[in-house]
Amino acid sequence: MSKPTGNLIVEMRFFLVLTFLIISFWSSAQQWDNPANKYLNTYKKYSKISCPIPKSQIQHFVYFSRDRGKLKSHAMLDHDAFAGAQIMYSWKQLEPRKGAYDFSVIEQDLNYLEKFDKKLFIQLQDATFSVKNKPVPEYLMQEEYDQGAVLHHENKQPVGWVAKRWSKKVQERFALFLMALGQEFDGRIEGINLQETSLSFKNNEHGFTEEKYVDGIKNNMLALKKAFPKSTTMIYANFMPGEWLPWEDKGYLKGIYNYGQEIGVGLGAPDLMVTRKGQLNHALAQMHENTLTVPVGIAIQDGNYIGKTGADKDYNEKNDKGIDRNNIVPMLYAFASDFLKVDYMFWVDQKPYFEEDVLPCFD
Repeated sequence: MSKPTGNLIVEMRFFLVLTFLIISFWSSAQQWDNPANKYLNTYKKYSKISCPIPKSQIQHFVYFSRDRGKLKSHAMLDHDAFAGAQIMYSWKQLEPRKGAYDFSVIEQDLNYLEKFDKKLFIQLQDATFSVKNKPVPEYLMQEEYDQGAVLHHENKQPVGWVAKRWSKKVQERFALFLMALGQEFDGRIEGINLQETSLSFKNNEHGFTEEKYVDGIKNNMLALKKAFPKSTTMIYANFMPGEWLPWEDKGYLKGIYNYGQEIGVGLGAPDLMVTRKGQLNHALAQMHENTLTVPVGIAIQDGNYIGKTGADKDYNEKNDKGIDRNNIVPMLYAFASDFLKVDYMFWVDQKPYFEEDVLPCFD
């Protein structure tokens, strides 16, 4: 038998080294935990929870969006489990002219709720998801105020308007508006929250930069707290432009949560999506991982009762009838209560889910 040649020995050694590297890489891959999947299976811990929902320190509100008419004679008015109603009011609606405030609709809703010993939680609207609906007063749409609101897009298509939260001039007007609102309702309402932080602008678009946006959000939070030192204050901090956790972490969202804790503004988010990595790795992770002493809230909004959001292309809230579904309300409550440690839950009044899934679980 002939001895291996020098070239053959080199080839054999290369093959052995390559085999070793492949085996080592495969072994490491098997042991590597993808940080993006950190909380992906957490919901399973709560998947077998059933009705009824137990009494706790959580305050439950019914979210009516801007549909104030549905408040009249609503089932929650005579239900002890619900603390009150969360209603959305737009900046434009409450300041129809510069410095001229009209809070009559809030006064009407507050007075009506008080007849039933219920509370009001205000959600301020400075962004919309309709190109036909501008949320800011008309006077802000002038050059003096940087044309106060601009269209925002999804997949290059305009989907609505948003106030220029990054503009100092807009922030100043918003702070004056908040102060006037606080003078009328601080201590009279249960709480007030700013809309979600999620936005899809690029740097230098309409004067936007990521850093200016972060500063603008913080300025609005501070103005809110100064205007409402008694009532609960909160911001829906869900996503921040320019980062995607856990991979692209610039400290923006974490900074908002830290700042809220520092100045006493509560942290919340729309869309209790317990199986979506996007929500799990952003707002829900921040709620779970931080030791927060400020109020924490989570909203169950349109589509959430079947694990969808209004942004999903395969979901249309007007056509969906909720046929052949599982009631996930108990699981959502358990997740929010145990994993997120929330103080507030905002349940959207969406048919048929609220009547058929939510109410029976609270009886």
